[in-house]
Amino acid sequence: MIPPILFFIIFKYYPMANAVLAFKDYNVTKGIWGSPWIGFKNFRLFFDNPIFWTLVKNTLLISLYQLLVGFPIPILLALALNEVRHAKFKKLVQMVTFAPYFISTVVMVSMIMLFLAPRLGFVNLALNALGMDSINFLGEPGMFRSIYVWSDLWQSAGYASVVYLAALAGIDPVLYEAAKVDGASRLQKIIHVDLPGILPTVTILLILNVGNIMALGFEKIYLLQNPLNTSSSEIIATYVYKMGLLNANYSFATAVGLFNSVINLVLLVLVNGLAKRISSNSIW
Repeated sequence: MIPPILFFIIFKYYPMANAVLAFKDYNVTKGIWGSPWIGFKNFRLFFDNPIFWTLVKNTLLISLYQLLVGFPIPILLALALNEVRHAKFKKLVQMVTFAPYFISTVVMVSMIMLFLAPRLGFVNLALNALGMDSINFLGEPGMFRSIYVWSDLWQSAGYASVVYLAALAGIDPVLYEAAKVDGASRLQKIIHVDLPGILPTVTILLILNVGNIMALGFEKIYLLQNPLNTSSSEIIATYVYKMGLLNANYSFATAVGLFNSVINLVLLVLVNGLAKRISSNSIW
């Protein structure tokens, strides 16, 4: 237990103390603790910024879209794979769905850009073959969320389904035998045996996903951004990067990041409490 405990203390808990930077006017020569206090000034600047509601809206819309699409489909994939009796076909499907997870973010974004290129992308070539005009997919703000979410689903669905497959493997075979004796169909077995069996796992993962709803991945969105789609692709994480590292406004960027983390913490506590009330499954 010592190595993981040290890891969390050194790289997680100790850096939390430096979040005090959000309440200071950072000066490089004076350091974090020597810089003057300014209270909640950075937070007020962020809340009064015209871009505040745009950042919150974009972050929430993409996160909720990703949750609605990316959470149930791996469960359905795991249930479907669990019903496959042909071992070789099952392994083939698992390999094909699991392999994209190992593609790096940079390579994935490059693939998306090549596939959706207005002139030479195969998607637009197919549209042209059907007599339709080319579409600049990454230049359309309204299409950005769908491109991000569905490409992420393709990349991560196979990996996410592994947890549910493991939960399905732990269900007592006696339950299936009893269902078979009762004359249950495959669909009835899924509804009355499989789903209740994986419900604790589903609940815990749902709580964790909702708790991270504001912590949307930075790299992929930043790489897919361009001046044409910024109105729908600019999120809190990319804004923190631009303000903190590119503009060197460290105190303000820390305040924005801290605000984001507090919202995630509140959501995590609320959803965990709700899950505990509805069922006996919760993180704590």
